[in-house]
Amino acid sequence: MSLAAKRAQLIAELEPFGDHHERFQYIIDRAKTAPGLDAALKLDAFLIEGCTSNLWLVPTVENGVCRFRCDADSLITKGIAALVCELYDGGSPQDVAATDANFLAEVGVTQHLSPNRRNGLTNLVGKIRAFGQVASRPAP
Repeated sequence: MSLAAKRAQLIAELEPFGDHHERFQYIIDRAKTAPGLDAALKLDAFLIEGCTSNLWLVPTVENGVCRFRCDADSLITKGIAALVCELYDGGSPQDVAATDANFLAEVGVTQHLSPNRRNGLTNLVGKIRAFGQVASRPAP
């Protein structure tokens, strides 16, 4: 599935909620069932700076597509990060580098985040897109 199709699917999933409290409850409920990371992967090298809670991102390239796994100490952070990773997971490095995660603003998520959480989200998306840029470069 293309990143544009995933984006549209995520918007359709999050739009129906009447207010931001319902939307955030849905995100928290999703986080409770989202896979976490093994303790061995919760390394400083994978830690996203600038977030209120600890947030880890483990990016890889498998068979020419980017894969993203994440975990966090906070359910709201984990849920939002899982949505972002879901958007980018399986995308080509070029698509990952070129695609913004602005769908969260469109459905009213980012407007209700604390400044620290917004900062963490910005840093998460920045790391993902930078990984796509590096992964799209030809091997030496």
